[in-house]
Amino acid sequence: MPIQLPTTELLIDGRWRPAASGQTLAVENPATNEVICQISDGGRADAEAAIEAAGRAQAGWAATSPRERSEILRRAYELVMERKEYLATLMTAEMGKPLADARGEVNYGGEFLRWFSEEAVRIGGDMITTPDGATRIMVHRVPVGPVVIVTPWNFPLAMGTRKIGPAIAAGCTMVFKPAEQTPLTSLALADILQEAGLPDGVLNVVTTSSPSDVVTPWMASGVARKVSFTGSTAVGRILLAQSAEHVMRTSLELGGNAAFVVCRDADLDRAVQGAMDAKMRNMGEACTAANRLLVDRRVVGEFSERLAERMAALTVGNGMDEGVEVGPLIDAGGRQKVEHLVGDAASRGARILTGGERIEGAGYFYPPTVLTDVSPDADLYSSEIFGPVAPITAFDDEEEAIALANRTSAGLVGYVYSTDIDRAFTLAEEIEVGMVGINSGLVSNPAAPFGGVKESGLGREGSTTGIEEFLEVKYFAVPRRRPTD
Repeated sequence: MPIQLPTTELLIDGRWRPAASGQTLAVENPATNEVICQISDGGRADAEAAIEAAGRAQAGWAATSPRERSEILRRAYELVMERKEYLATLMTAEMGKPLADARGEVNYGGEFLRWFSEEAVRIGGDMITTPDGATRIMVHRVPVGPVVIVTPWNFPLAMGTRKIGPAIAAGCTMVFKPAEQTPLTSLALADILQEAGLPDGVLNVVTTSSPSDVVTPWMASGVARKVSFTGSTAVGRILLAQSAEHVMRTSLELGGNAAFVVCRDADLDRAVQGAMDAKMRNMGEACTAANRLLVDRRVVGEFSERLAERMAALTVGNGMDEGVEVGPLIDAGGRQKVEHLVGDAASRGARILTGGERIEGAGYFYPPTVLTDVSPDADLYSSEIFGPVAPITAFDDEEEAIALANRTSAGLVGYVYSTDIDRAFTLAEEIEVGMVGINSGLVSNPAAPFGGVKESGLGREGSTTGIEEFLEVKYFAVPRRRPTD
């Protein structure tokens, strides 16, 4: 299927231009291994030009009215919805997810633009009187300043809108590095934002095959005042260390290792469906994916069989084809990692109920896989699988379930299934995460605060708290004149 391509150059100070080096970067279709196109491969000189443009534009952009920023976001939302099929096709071509899933991401990603268009006009303040009555304390919120935005490849539209939306709403300019595997959707989004009326220099986009050559100069510039990053914990640590030099604000959404707990009294129909939702969204390539399925020993046999039956029935193939439910993994390295984790678990006694071997031929395909009797010492219990693999471990009581769930340095999301609401809430309260799905395999929503604890990151995205990450509190002390003065 031929696809319509966006502009494939860099966006700097409102102008599309090639990389200063003239070099290009190939974008590959992971379902066919074919090169979709070549895009500009930016470097240090382009990064420096981009952050300088963001710095120059900051004061003027911060001075715009909340309504103006709101209307730009609203127009961008409407354009995204009008171009759903175009954006979905781009995503499927460069990332691999089935078209139905890509259309769902367009809806989800567009909602961040609509949500923050509404939040832009609700940035609040406060005024109180000091206890002695002598001074008015006036609290105002102002843009934090130019923002470094770095997004991952797995949700190329939604991760962009989740960060760009609140930055625009708050009045911050941006330098944006999309993932090198999936830059086309991000470039299409930048096109849309320009068409929606975003002024020159507010959003600057540099695609690159060498992220450190672009992001490191931004972090060291002294111009950027905040970094918003979604990706691995390892890279998050590097950015956190770099942010210390200029004491930058940070929003870091890092790795996950979600436990999916099924209690003895769970509704197994709902639990199996929830496991499919939590495991197979995006072929398992999601930080919210159920990474460890912990099931009460009294129901583990039935749950495992039913889940394996559902997983085995999924259709694997090129996401462009009708009826495909599971696309390829992102690249050869992603598939090799999944193969290693499954092999390691099997070597430690895990039984493979379905799947477990790569699909040969073009593309980075791996079948939906269910493992049972998985040892908690297996590598996949301490690594994000990022693939369609569901490892199941039995537990004997709730204390053991909580201990297993918390046996990780990550703390992004967890899932609990029980028909006893008190038991469900008790487990949800004890699991050390930032988000919990209770009898639900889906937690992401633009109106909800998304983020984790421990090594899963800092800050929250979405909800009413998402815009606060892009605002500073400024306080004015105003002497209060008394009638007798």
